[in-house]
Amino acid sequence: MSLTEVLASYPLAFVLSALILGLLIGSFLNVLAWRLPKMLQRDWQAQAHEVLGLPEQSSAPTYNLLLPHSHCPHCAHQVRAWENIPLLSYLLLRGRCSHCTTRISPRYPLTELACGLLSAVIAWHFGFGWQAGMVLLLSWGLLALSLIDAEHQLLPDVLVLPLLWLGLIVNSFGLFVSLDDAVWGAVLGYLCLWSVYWLFKLLTGKDGIGHGDFKLLAMIGAWGGWQSLPLTIMLASLVGALVGALMLRRRNAQTSTPIPFGPFLAIAGWIALLWGGQITDLYLQFVGLQ
Repeated sequence: MSLTEVLASYPLAFVLSALILGLLIGSFLNVLAWRLPKMLQRDWQAQAHEVLGLPEQSSAPTYNLLLPHSHCPHCAHQVRAWENIPLLSYLLLRGRCSHCTTRISPRYPLTELACGLLSAVIAWHFGFGWQAGMVLLLSWGLLALSLIDAEHQLLPDVLVLPLLWLGLIVNSFGLFVSLDDAVWGAVLGYLCLWSVYWLFKLLTGKDGIGHGDFKLLAMIGAWGGWQSLPLTIMLASLVGALVGALMLRRRNAQTSTPIPFGPFLAIAGWIALLWGGQITDLYLQFVGLQ
């Protein structure tokens, strides 16, 4: 019996495999979320120097997703293979660098754990097949985007746009919705927040929503169709308003303090894709329309 036959025949084996794979991918997402914004900043600076005709910057050391090797930011100790095992290494090291004993941020194991659990839920929900595989890719992308937006208030096109096109491609085969619904989901998703942005700007003279949020909602619409947009916007707005109010109160910040909306859109869109139909049916039953 081949591996694919085992995973298809034994759901628990598929769930456990997805969990382990998710832990490994989560370790990579930590690197991606940390390095990609810096890589983009270096690229933007180089482009700005070229456009403005400024002298070329002195050659900097190679910096990408592979080099330099992972190391402690405090003592530059290079992380060895056994120190980079998802979750387990953090527990064995008691959350500290093995060389200088500086505390390691719990964000890293929490990201690995979240990625593993999300992957396991997807495997359990969809079972072995193309739907599970595609939603795994989407979920890893959404998690990376959420981490980057929460830290830098940035939703990189290099992640959003490929996922948007992938949503349209998979739905050209009707994997989740029809291609027509996916195209209109992308169009209406973009126009919805674009309209809110300009309405807010005309009324206040300020930017209320980042342009990356337009593209993120368009990407969610490309995967779940236009039908997923109302639930996504409602959930993201409710959770965003509650969390935002708590964050502002905790930090004693002003209402003008920017709060990234991308993570709320990502979470809401993910929920809408997996359980949007059931949530909508429950709501209609609750209000007596079904």
